[in-house]
Amino acid sequence: MGTTDVLSRSLQHTHSRLAERLEAARAMAAPPGEPRRDRQRIDAFLGEASKHLHAVDAVLVPQARRVLADGGPRAHDYVHAVKELEVVLAHVKAHEYGSVYESSFSWSAVWSDVDQAMAEQHRREQDLGERLTDALDDGALDRLANRLRSAERAAPSRPHPYTPHTGLLGFVARRVMHVADRFWDAVEGRMVPEPEPPPKPPPGRIAQYFLGDPHFDPRFEEDRLRRL
Repeated sequence: MGTTDVLSRSLQHTHSRLAERLEAARAMAAPPGEPRRDRQRIDAFLGEASKHLHAVDAVLVPQARRVLADGGPRAHDYVHAVKELEVVLAHVKAHEYGSVYESSFSWSAVWSDVDQAMAEQHRREQDLGERLTDALDDGALDRLANRLRSAERAAPSRPHPYTPHTGLLGFVARRVMHVADRFWDAVEGRMVPEPEPPPKPPPGRIAQYFLGDPHFDPRFEEDRLRRL
């Protein structure tokens, strides 16, 4: 059982950033004459969300199946939630680029669907993260969090709900879609930000000693000053 929350903290950091991206995309407040600015915010949200979802499929889902006693059913439920969210994200992109099939939907309805699908996916993902934290030791959790961040950088930048998500076919599909997405991102001039790693925890006392950069507990400083 792990004593560190590095994996859960990494997942929570990503979802906090995605929530910020979503709010920026939802604002839809580009200045007159700059309609592209709204599209950039939507593209940034879709790109970062897609990369994260594909990375979880590649790293956390197979790990859960291997090490959790009920990993198969939990992974199945998670993948179902991911596909539902990816369908909604695909609708966002189609709506953004003016697809005729989206003409009967308002932006408010589209964003409402995103909220619901993201909440369910987040709940399932958080559950996987917590159970893996209970099942793995600290070293394994640290390696898993690093693998997840590496997978995000090499993941497709668009939702692909109808391609395989798991197993060898899922691995091949992600490789192919990554190349295809990079091509179409360049053609469309689409901005896809690189995922940002979570902030590192502050160094412990021993690390502070060797770094020559001590950080004293504010409560200790207050007590010391009162005694002067």
